Amino acid sequence: MHSEFDILDQKLGQLVQLTQHLRAENLQLRQEVAAAVSQQRKSQDRANEAAQRLEKLLTQLPEGTP
Repeated sequence: MHSEFDILDQKLGQLVQLTQHLRAENLQLRQEVAAAVSQQRKSQDRANEAAQRLEKLLTQLPEGTP
């Protein structure tokens, strides 16, 4: 009986360690996703600004210009 409790205690310890590891990994992944989303938004904003500038330049070209 004592041996069964020792085995159970070891398994619970492993479960606790695994849970802590997964929580830490989850936090890291959430931070990485947040950073990636932020970077993607910045890139999209720059692309939109560039498209607007290009459209403005195109409207300034004289008619008949190839």
